[in-house]
Amino acid sequence: MDCYGIMGYPVKHSVSPAMHNAAFKALGIEAVYAKFEVKPENVEIALKGAKALGIKGLNVTIPHKEEVLKFSKPDELTAKIGAANTLKIEEEILAYNTDAYGAIKALEKAGVGVSGKVALIVGAGGAARAIAFALVDRGATVVITNRTEQRGLKLTQDVRKYGNCVFVPINDLENVKFDILINATPVGMSGYMPGKLPVDERIVREGIVVFDTVYNPMETALIRLAKMRGCKVVYGIDMLVYQGAKSFEIWTGVTPPIDVMKKAALNALRG
Repeated sequence: MDCYGIMGYPVKHSVSPAMHNAAFKALGIEAVYAKFEVKPENVEIALKGAKALGIKGLNVTIPHKEEVLKFSKPDELTAKIGAANTLKIEEEILAYNTDAYGAIKALEKAGVGVSGKVALIVGAGGAARAIAFALVDRGATVVITNRTEQRGLKLTQDVRKYGNCVFVPINDLENVKFDILINATPVGMSGYMPGKLPVDERIVREGIVVFDTVYNPMETALIRLAKMRGCKVVYGIDMLVYQGAKSFEIWTGVTPPIDVMKKAALNALRG
């Protein structure tokens, strides 16, 4: 039986095992998908261990998406983004980024076009990097904000090579005009500042699109506030399912049933 999994720290909140195991079962594939909690200082040894154990593939989540590139061979898109969320383990470890795909598919599913729009991304980690590159590639202007300014400025410089991107300090957002607000931080996630907002509530303005990449809980404080203010919302669960489906395809060569994966993820969230 083939083994796959997700590595991160923490990783207890993940519903990816339910999602992928349901897809394996639906397709009659003899495989299992598990959670691997890996501390930041153990990333290299964890990857060596996964290869030695014959694990076929891994999803990578916070905070390892950038670190794993030191020990893997990225494809062109992943090298450009500078973060990976999918590893295929063969003779060498191949790195991919399906977060970019998942984010765009989630926006499309909600009927949100991005060309010519201004998108404010909160965060500068792996998910933020993937989304920023995906958006400028499709003609959006990206505004980056991040509590650690140096990290936010670095992402802005990287993205600016490929499209319109500026940095604004998190305390200076009140006069910034934007069409789409994207939370690409773990703020609001179960087990990590639950119930908190990633930005001042005044930034969540009526009529904008609000996309929270946090999916557990599905109804984050940001999503609840956005709904109260009449915003169109995009749920993190959709990004999760689409990025997961693309990872599944990379590992197995088979397109998994999206509906089965989403149903399993939702059931796992409900506990």
